[in-house]
Amino acid sequence: MLRKEIFMEAYAMYFIDLILHLDKHLPEIMMAYGHLIYAILFMVVFCETGLVVTPFLPGDSLLFACGALAAAAPEGMDIKIIVPIFLLSAVLGDACNYMIGEHLGIHMIKKNIIKKEHVDKASAFYDKHGHKAIFLARFVPIVRTFAPFVAGIGKMHYLTFAHYNVIGAVVWVFLFVGGGYFFGNIPAIKHNFTLVTLGIIVFSLLPVLYEFVGKKILGKK
Repeated sequence: MLRKEIFMEAYAMYFIDLILHLDKHLPEIMMAYGHLIYAILFMVVFCETGLVVTPFLPGDSLLFACGALAAAAPEGMDIKIIVPIFLLSAVLGDACNYMIGEHLGIHMIKKNIIKKEHVDKASAFYDKHGHKAIFLARFVPIVRTFAPFVAGIGKMHYLTFAHYNVIGAVVWVFLFVGGGYFFGNIPAIKHNFTLVTLGIIVFSLLPVLYEFVGKKILGKK
């Protein structure tokens, strides 16, 4: 019985790691699930941008990783498929998040369903940048998930929101998937998955580094 519990705990930890660091596990998932990987990618990006309770899911690094793998292993991941998938999931995710904020936002904050500090951070970002915050938030982890939620709470005009939502999604997807594709097309890397994986790991740490350095710089001012 104890052995079974240990096995279940280990499996649960592996599954959590797989979800939180999907970008690093992409090669093995591609091998195990084949074309089902596209549905998984759609759901991860949709949830990361569309559900305020899942801001911890990979975003930038996942797009970059998929672009790199599409260049290094086009037989496993097609760039012509992942770009439309990411565009659709990103646009629909933000739209869903807006509606959640519009109809349930105040209730969720009062019930402490979400961390108020994340909402405050997104609100400050929105106050600083105005409507264009919806576009700029695409490139800031955590804020990316909460900015459309805050826009919904504030009853931002939906056509204005949709305008920035679509433009932000297009730039975000093409920038990160395109960057990964260019990176993965470098001959030395294209034939060496180890280098691709290392690049993914380094890239996945950039948002954390940005957040840390940003706070240090702001703290000195």
